[in-house]
Amino acid sequence: MAMEFRLLRSFTEVVRCGGFSQAARSLASTQSTVSKAVKQLENELGTILLDRSGHRCVMTPAGEVVYRRGIKLLADRDDVLAELDEIRGLQRGVLRLGIPSVGNIKLFAPVVCTYRERYPQIELRLIEHGSNQLEKHLRAGDIDIAGILEPQSPDFEWEPIRSKPIVALLSSVHPLSRCGSLKLMDLRDVPFVLFDLGFRLHGMILNASRKAGFEPTVAVTSSQIDFMIELVSTNVGVAFLPSEIVDEKHLQGIVSVPLDEAELAWVMGHAWRRNAYLSDATVAWMKLMRETSRPSELYTGV
Repeated sequence: MAMEFRLLRSFTEVVRCGGFSQAARSLASTQSTVSKAVKQLENELGTILLDRSGHRCVMTPAGEVVYRRGIKLLADRDDVLAELDEIRGLQRGVLRLGIPSVGNIKLFAPVVCTYRERYPQIELRLIEHGSNQLEKHLRAGDIDIAGILEPQSPDFEWEPIRSKPIVALLSSVHPLSRCGSLKLMDLRDVPFVLFDLGFRLHGMILNASRKAGFEPTVAVTSSQIDFMIELVSTNVGVAFLPSEIVDEKHLQGIVSVPLDEAELAWVMGHAWRRNAYLSDATVAWMKLMRETSRPSELYTGV
C-alpha cells in the first residue's frame, strides 16, 4: 500500500507535537495544510488515525500502528537520503576497478595513489587480469570500469589514455638483434614467446603475423613478464612488449628492437559497459585518468 512520506510526516508530527497548530509551526506550514494531509492519509489507508472528538487529538488503535511504523519508515528514509548524499559527495562508496596485468605499475599505480588521496573514504576493489579476461568481468558486472586495450565488442564504451609502440625483444646473441628495426615478416623463422590467451597482445601479435603472410611458431605462452624476458635472454625466442614497459626493465643480455608495423601499437584506455549506470566514484576515476593522460604520448604509428 502506497503512502506518501509527506503525508506520513504530517501525521507523525501532529502526534509528536500534540496538535495540528503546533505541528504546522514545526513543519513551517499552515494548520489547514497539515489537517488536509492527515485526512488524505486516512482516506488512502481507509481508516481513521486520529480521534478528533475531544479537546485534543487522540490516536486510534490504527493510528498507533501507523505512528509506530511511520516514525521508523521516516527515520529509514532519512538514513537512505543521508547515505546517498555521502555517496554523491564521495564520502563513501566502492569503486570496483579492473587493471591490466601488463603496464599497470607506471600508468595506473600513480592514479590509484592520487585517487586514494582525494577520496580516502572510497573503497577500491582491484582485479588484475589481461584485457580479454577483464572484458568478461566487465560484461558480467563484476567491475565498474577497466583499463584495457581497445575492445572489439559494441558492448563497451572506450576512451584511450596512453599509446605506445610495441617492440621486439631478442637475445643479444641473436643475429636480428643488431637490426635498427624489424618487420614481423623478418621474425617468421624465430619462435614466439607470447602472453597467454587472456591477454589482448596474444591475439594482436598472431593476427598481425597472419596479415603479414605467415603463421608463427609459438614456443611458450605465459602471463609473467619477467619469465618471458628470462626466456628471451636464453634465446628461446622473441617476445613482444609495449616500449613503456620495456623502459621500466633493466634488461641484461636482451636487445629491444622497434617494430616497423604502423598498425601494431599498445593503446591503453578505460572501458565501461555501454549505457550502464556510472557511480560518482566511477566518474571521479574517469576524470582523474583524463587529467593524468598524456596526449603527447599517443602513438600514431612508426
